[in-house]
Amino acid sequence: MIQLIHKKAHTVVRVLKDEIQIKINSTECTSAIWELAEKFPEEIIAWCEEKYSADLNIEQWSQIFHQDLIMASYAIENAFLPDSIGYIDQLPFVNVNRKVLYATWQMSSDVGGIKGETLLKFKSLFEGNNNFDFLLNSIAKIGQQNGLFCYSAPGLLSQTSDKKLKSTATSSQLFSFVYSYYNTIWLSVLFWCSLKYENEFPLKAYLQAFSEKKCFLQKVDLSAIKIQSNKKIETSNSIDVIIPTMGRPKYLMQVIEDLSLQSLLPKKVIVVEQNPDVNSISELGELQSKTWPFEIKHHFINQTGACNARNIALKEVDSEWIFFADDDIRFEPDLLERVVTEMNGLGVSSININCKQKGEKTIFKKIKQWGSFGSGTSIVKNIFAKQCAFSSIYEHGYGEDADFGMQLRNVGCDIIYHPKIEILHLKAPMGGFREKPILAWEQEQPLPKPSPTLMAFALKYYTPQQIKGFKTSLFLKYYNKQGIKNPIIYIREMKKRWGKSEEWAGKLMKEESR
Repeated sequence: MIQLIHKKAHTVVRVLKDEIQIKINSTECTSAIWELAEKFPEEIIAWCEEKYSADLNIEQWSQIFHQDLIMASYAIENAFLPDSIGYIDQLPFVNVNRKVLYATWQMSSDVGGIKGETLLKFKSLFEGNNNFDFLLNSIAKIGQQNGLFCYSAPGLLSQTSDKKLKSTATSSQLFSFVYSYYNTIWLSVLFWCSLKYENEFPLKAYLQAFSEKKCFLQKVDLSAIKIQSNKKIETSNSIDVIIPTMGRPKYLMQVIEDLSLQSLLPKKVIVVEQNPDVNSISELGELQSKTWPFEIKHHFINQTGACNARNIALKEVDSEWIFFADDDIRFEPDLLERVVTEMNGLGVSSININCKQKGEKTIFKKIKQWGSFGSGTSIVKNIFAKQCAFSSIYEHGYGEDADFGMQLRNVGCDIIYHPKIEILHLKAPMGGFREKPILAWEQEQPLPKPSPTLMAFALKYYTPQQIKGFKTSLFLKYYNKQGIKNPIIYIREMKKRWGKSEEWAGKLMKEESR
């Protein structure tokens, strides 16, 4: 590991290799990091603010940088971007949990690192950048969408911090960053939110941003870097499968048949069958009458709802991995073996499998950190999944998978999307594990907007700035989808509907906490 010790993210203080000081030509951080990457492509190029250098937790670095496509940092005092980035970005990578290893493109110059060979892949795009924090965040922002795994890693230092971070970015740098790495429309949203919520009028920063280089969706080829984690491979590749189902016996049995043909067989398959009719009997007689190459746990209940069903199944799990499966999917005989092999190779604890309907094309073609979670197409390590539960807030609605994904992230489990491992989603036309009742708020006037379940998700996981940005973008996007064209009347009505949504979300969250 090469240590670049700096002062205030600008001046190089010293450079160490194996605790021995070495000489370099560069005196500023931005040029020094490229010079070191050129000289030491096989080393981790680490950076650290001088006052934290004695606290480097060196023995943990090999565990954090366990494969070559990892960039990690940790903010003790300094973040680059202010909380106002939340006005235009509501993805999970913005509101960072600094107590655990957490996926984020937001990098800090306090301490961090990346392998030299990997860093060099970004040199042609960013070599002219002369602000160290701007550079680090630019690399991570573009890198993450191209397959770089980016983290806030508290293990980099022996000390951690929970105090509020100080942003070092100027207003001009914030607007320039947003213009460069987001769709251009978000620059105007940021300007409006700065005016409305911050009482600022950053016109100069807004206009200057248009002169910056546009890097939105820029492609960087990282395919030449072989990914092989040096983490200890799990001694057990045992898998339990959980499947909620309702009224789809034919489709469910196809899933069970596909599981029985796996080259890596599940240890246990847990089926939670639901039927609201208290006089009903199971439609899955074949499940018990046939002999399967794994244990079958079959629950037949009269309470409907995917959240409850999955929570029942989670209590039965005891294998190393959990396959969260839908009841209307099909897959090849090597699916489970391939997923476990990939997870061990990548050194990750959760993979979202590429789930497509017939005829659909893959949109995202690179392995990458994922901003969502698929509760019917994912495999997750038991030690993380068992710390989470599907929230009753979303029962019979939508959002339980996104909520479960956030719970996973907040216990330190990264979620990775894998485009080359596929599942076919049949989208069965009847039955399924969802029953659509008439929800209480659907009978009110005005109707809540957004859905109270979506509002509850925002209240649980968004920063105040993300909530305000969500509100602004919702009002803008929904305007052309409704009949009120007078903007003053429209805003007045939307405020009422937003208030109704907040009211119902509060009730849902209160009921959940009982």
